[in-house]
Amino acid sequence: MTSVQEKPGRLIGGPGMLLVWFYGVMVVGAVSRSAYQIATDFDRAPLAYSLSAVAGVVYGFITYTLIRGGETARRAALVCCAAELAGVLVVGTWTLAEPSAFPDSTVWSDYGMGYVFIPVLLPLSAMYWLGKARRTVTP
Repeated sequence: MTSVQEKPGRLIGGPGMLLVWFYGVMVVGAVSRSAYQIATDFDRAPLAYSLSAVAGVVYGFITYTLIRGGETARRAALVCCAAELAGVLVVGTWTLAEPSAFPDSTVWSDYGMGYVFIPVLLPLSAMYWLGKARRTVTP
């Protein structure tokens, strides 16, 4: 008896490809910025630089799951997008309420103002897309 495996359903058709592109850009921006800051000036703002590195890892995982496709990847991406949005909202509020806690900005500071608010808009867009993709993706 031969096991037939279905190819994971695509998540990057149409607007999903735009999400992959934006997440890819955010991976490069967050990881390169945090790597440089951690390597050269970590003592100045360790929390901010570490949060930017975490953001880069989250963006990378979401990018991977979007490209991977399938229902499991869709659910994992949805959970990560919700966590990303929570992080943006918490850090964004924290940076406004207690600016002294962040001597330098993070990707998520001021709700992503330094990145044209993409960090707050991207997870909202992705969660909407992933919700719609649920109806079209086969497990």
